[in-house]
Formats: sequence, structure tokens, C-alpha cells
Amino acid sequence: MSLALDVAAGAVGGGTSILYAALGETISERAGIINLGTEGCMLVGALTGYAVAAMSGNPWIGVVAGAGAGGALAALHAMLVIERKASQLASGLVMLFLGLGITSLFGGSFVSRTIHAFTPIALPGLSRIPGLGKILFNHDPLTYLSFLAAPAIWWLLFRSRWGLLIRGAGERGEVLAAYGYSPKLIQYLAVVAGGALAGVGGAQLSTAYANSWFEGMTAGRGFIAVALVIFAGWDPLKAVAGAYLFGAALALSPALQARGYALNQFALDALPYVITILVLVFLSRKRLHAAPEGLIRTLANAPVR
Repeated sequence: MSLALDVAAGAVGGGTSILYAALGETISERAGIINLGTEGCMLVGALTGYAVAAMSGNPWIGVVAGAGAGGALAALHAMLVIERKASQLASGLVMLFLGLGITSLFGGSFVSRTIHAFTPIALPGLSRIPGLGKILFNHDPLTYLSFLAAPAIWWLLFRSRWGLLIRGAGERGEVLAAYGYSPKLIQYLAVVAGGALAGVGGAQLSTAYANSWFEGMTAGRGFIAVALVIFAGWDPLKAVAGAYLFGAALALSPALQARGYALNQFALDALPYVITILVLVFLSRKRLHAAPEGLIRTLANAPVR
């Protein structure tokens, strides 16, 4: 296989966990709540998914458990920022460190465990399409589900009544309250749903992509997902391209190594994060006008020290 095809196929497989987290964060931020603890939600989802899959022998049960773990951590974040009026940025960082601590404490015994992991499934007919078949149609089931998740969440946000309520909570919650809806409840549901999707992303990483668990395995993917939401202008469909861009950066290093290229490994490992920084530098101000009004107020009022 050519280098380009290898990287493209790796972009889809490696970008799927980021895509799930970015889709979840899009829902949360559309409701006016930013969650910098997305990395922590991915970590607890990865460990819980792997641990439950190891104990039950069923990776699907592991994914459901991973979603629940990510949602639970996000619910704590929602309680702090919605009920206790804590800083969204500070609370998110606390969730990150809490996720790191929990997975470090309970994950040691699963480092050497093996599971019945998800395996790539070549879709009949489609996988034989030259080039495109290898890139899109030879992946694990969670990757295929992500193909449906992005348009489904776009429809939810922009074509459904629930989406109108979510966006209303992120723009003008007082208007929703005037019509008898609870902005707090809607924000709770959005943040928990966002954390659950991040947990699915973590579970995909451990039970389908890496087929293993090790401490800190998300390696900053949650932060990349948060940056990706800005890159995509809070649009779930645009998040797909962004996730695969970062996935390609992650896939480039092993693809070059497999071909014996003598390049600086540290530079290759840093590439996804350099791209993230460039995205934030060049696009954050341009895309700020597309952010929900409540989120803009949150970022504008964030203390600068």
C-alpha cells in the first residue's frame, strides 16, 4: 500500500476517537458549556470500556460502560458550573486531573489484560473499491457508527426541536425560561451527552484502535477535540474533516516508521499538537463570532492572571 493510502486509512481509524469527543463537545458548547475535562472523560471511558470488556468478554458492553463513565464525570462538571457557578475552565481542568487520578489508581491491573476486542470488518463490495475501500470500508464497527453519528448530531442540532432547545440554552437561556423550559436541565443533558460521547471515543481507542489499556493513553486527544470544535465552527459535519486531519497527523509517524524513513521521532510525535496550536492561533478569532452567545460571555469573563 502507498504511503498516502496508509496515512489516509490511519486518519479514519485514528481520528474516530477524536471525532466522537468533538461531536460530544459540540453539543455541550452549543448549550453554552465548555468542558476542558473532555480528556478526562475520554480517559475514564477508555479504562472503563476496556475493563468491562475484559470482565464481560463483550466489547459492546464495554462501550456502553465507557459512555456511562464519561457521562458521569461530565455530570460532575455540569453540577459545579451550573449549580455552584464555578468557573467552566477551572472545573474542566479539575475533571481532567480527576480522570487522570482515577485511571491511574484503578487502571494498573488492566495493563496486561487481554480482551475480545473489536476487529476490522471489510464491508462486502465497498471494501473492494480501489483506494476508497481501504480508506473508509475496512474498519471496526465503532468507526462505521461514527459515519452516522456526525450527520445524526447535525440533524439533532439544526433540524430538530431538541436542537433548538440546546442552541437556545447556549444563546439566551432566559428566553427558554419565559416559554416554560428549564435552561439548566437542558444544559445538564447536553453536557452529560457530550461526556458520554467522549467516553465512547475513549472506549473506541482502547477496545478497537489500540486493543490495550495503558496509563494516559489518550495523550491529549481530548484537548485536540476541544480545539477541533473551534476549527469546525461548532458544526458537527465540519468536525469530521478536522478529526481526520488530526488522525492523519497521528498516523503519519507509524506509517513512516514502517517504511524505514529516518526522521526525528519527537518531531513526528509533536506534529498533531503543533497543528492544534496553529488552528487555535489562526482560526480562534475568526470563528469566535460563530460561537454560542453564552459561550462567548463565558470566555470573555474568564479571569486572566
